[in-house]
Amino acid sequence: MSHLFYQTAQRRPVLDQARGVYMWDMDGKRYLDGSSGAMVCNIGHSNPHVLDAMRRQMEKSTFGYRLHFETEASEALAAKTAALCPGGMNKIFFVSGGSEAVESALKLARQHALAMGQGTRWKVISRSPSYHGCTLGALAVTGYAPLTAPFAPMMRAMPMIPAPRAYLDGLDPADPATGAHYAAMLEAEIIAQGPDTVLAFIVEPVGGASTGALVPPAGYMQAVQEICRKYGVLLILDEVMTGAGRTGRFLALEHWGLSPDIVVLSKGFAAGYMPLGAIAARDDLVQAVLDQGGFLHGFTYAGNPLACAAGAAVIDEIDRLGLVQNAAEMGKALRLQLDGLMARHPIIGDVRGKGLLMAFELMADHDSKAPLPPALNAHQRLVDIAYDMGLIVYSRRTRDGIEGDHIMVCPPLIVSEAHLDEITETLDAALTRLVADLALAEMA
Repeated sequence: MSHLFYQTAQRRPVLDQARGVYMWDMDGKRYLDGSSGAMVCNIGHSNPHVLDAMRRQMEKSTFGYRLHFETEASEALAAKTAALCPGGMNKIFFVSGGSEAVESALKLARQHALAMGQGTRWKVISRSPSYHGCTLGALAVTGYAPLTAPFAPMMRAMPMIPAPRAYLDGLDPADPATGAHYAAMLEAEIIAQGPDTVLAFIVEPVGGASTGALVPPAGYMQAVQEICRKYGVLLILDEVMTGAGRTGRFLALEHWGLSPDIVVLSKGFAAGYMPLGAIAARDDLVQAVLDQGGFLHGFTYAGNPLACAAGAAVIDEIDRLGLVQNAAEMGKALRLQLDGLMARHPIIGDVRGKGLLMAFELMADHDSKAPLPPALNAHQRLVDIAYDMGLIVYSRRTRDGIEGDHIMVCPPLIVSEAHLDEITETLDAALTRLVADLALAEMA
């Protein structure tokens, strides 16, 4: 019996310990963390340098309310974070997680509009599918029906444009014309809504769980940035999943040389050692809000010194261990291995991603891209089979959350080629068993 409840009634073994890329349950069974939890544990588990930094901070203080004290830990982390952001983004606001960070970004954007005498701007355009968090504000800009539909009466619907799923639309993602095609949808939506009503465009540089590591087509990210500038719309980059080295750059925006107005961080930012998230914003944007009386927002644990000490140590470890470069190199190796799985298993219809944010999509037909029948619940079956074999991976439904099955393969950035071999060998066996199970299900 458990007094806890989570998303479902499914039970899992009790965790005993975790080190590096491995985790053990109380019975001694070992699991390879092939998804870094929920794409969180970027530097692996139980890093001694981070644990030491947390111990040192605990001996000084574990809490200091932001209205009463500034803390060395939060100031140090803010400085490190600003140094890793594009020029002119020197203002950092800390929170406890990704959903809080998205909420903070939206509210900062709105207060900036008010400070600039642009009170008509309140609409935030996002994409469908997308995922930006589980709070009501973050859900309002999330395009994922199973998570949003039950709460629709409680939210103010925001406009959305299609995510650039070129592989489903039969377009070449390497062709700049494809990027221009999808970016034009943003401009058309801004015009349709009325440019003076549009506050911001929020987007994941590389898709997360809702689209399965969707990499934007050539020229797309640069084009949407220019469109936002043209109409005075703030560009908010949700780097909750892509940040902290996951894609082979510290921030995914670096792949395209972007200069957004606000960046949202969490997950790998503190790598699971403490609940932590942040927004980084342009200096002038924040100053305009402060000049009008201050940021009307905040959380009790904003800038918690223990969390910030952990976050600063995580950034130091990413640098010391060369994990951004390792993510780039191991990401290329992982892509080759997943391509090999696709060649051996026709049920895999697409492999995509950047760095160690990778995914493959299960399909009924590789050529037509037809999805598997949703009733088969193939993505969860594969997750459960792999789990039984000692491999943890993460899954969602690609196509608006209703159909389409993808598996996220996103191990910690400390992963080696030997670890990748273990991941793909286990996935190979799990896919073989899944195909057999699905055949039996169809015969039943």
